[in-house]
Amino acid sequence: MNLSGVLFFPVTPFAADGTLAEQVLAEHIGQGMEHGPGGVFVACGTGEFSALSEAEHGCAVRVAAEVVGGRVPLFAGAGGSLGAALNHARAAREAGADGLLLMPPYLAQGPGHGFKAYVEAVAAELPVIVYQRGTVVLEPDAAVELAGIPGVIGLKDGLGDIDRMQRTVLAIRETHPDFLFFNGLPTAELTMPAYRGIGVELYSSAVFAFAPEIALAYLNGDERLLTEFYAPLVRLRGKVPGYPVSLVKAGVRLRGLDVGAVRPPLVDVTAEHLEELETLIKTGLELAKS
Repeated sequence: MNLSGVLFFPVTPFAADGTLAEQVLAEHIGQGMEHGPGGVFVACGTGEFSALSEAEHGCAVRVAAEVVGGRVPLFAGAGGSLGAALNHARAAREAGADGLLLMPPYLAQGPGHGFKAYVEAVAAELPVIVYQRGTVVLEPDAAVELAGIPGVIGLKDGLGDIDRMQRTVLAIRETHPDFLFFNGLPTAELTMPAYRGIGVELYSSAVFAFAPEIALAYLNGDERLLTEFYAPLVRLRGKVPGYPVSLVKAGVRLRGLDVGAVRPPLVDVTAEHLEELETLIKTGLELAKS
C-alpha cells in the first residue's frame, strides 16, 4: 500500500449536546484533504477512539470514506476486546476503508501467541497496522512473527525505544522488505530525526489536523520549526495528562472550526494554556510562510 508524505489524523468533533457532529467531521476532513495528505486515519488516537461507541466509530468511518473518496488510503482505528475489534474492522470494511490501525487490547494481556491470534483474527477482515504502545511491547522476533501474518502490513511505534525499534526494523526487513514502519509518538515531528536515522520515514502528524501549513513546511525541510514550534509544543503537551489530544482539538477550534470539547477522562485546555498554544500556532505559521 502506498503511504507517503504527511499522514492526517483528524479529531472527532462533538456537538454541544455531546453527540458526534457528522457535518463538522466532514468539513474537518475536507479541509485537511485540500492540503494533500498521504493518508487519512480516522477514529484513531487523536480522534478519541477509546471514547467512541461502536455506532459512533462506524459513523465516523462512513463520513471519512465519503469525503476522502478513494483519493488517498483511508485507515480506521480498531481495538479493545476481540469482539469490539472485529466489529470495528467489519464496519470499516463496509464503509470502504483500506485498512486498520490496531490499538492494543487494553487491560487484558496474554502471552505472545495470544496476541498473535488476536491480530490474525482482525487482519482477516482488513489490512492491519499494529500499534506498539501500552500493553503491546514487542521483541524483534515477536514482531517478525506478526509481520508474517497475512494482512499485517505495518508497525506503528508509540514507545520511543530506539534501540528496540532499530532491531525490529532490521529483523523484519530481512524477510519483509516492503513492510511499513511508522513513528507514532505524540508530536512525532520532534523525534523524526532519530527515527529517520534507523530507516523509519513515515509518521503520524497531529499538527496537520490544526496547522497543515506547519506540518508541510516541516516535511519540506524547515528545521527551524523543530526548535521554535515543535519543542515548545511538546513542553506544553507535557503539562497535563491527555494534552496530546486536547491540544490538537483546541488547535482546530483556534483555526476557526468548532469541533467541540474532548470527552472524559480527557479534559479541555485551560485558558492559560490555550493562550500559549495560540501564540505557538502564530509563530509556526509565520515560520512556514517565510
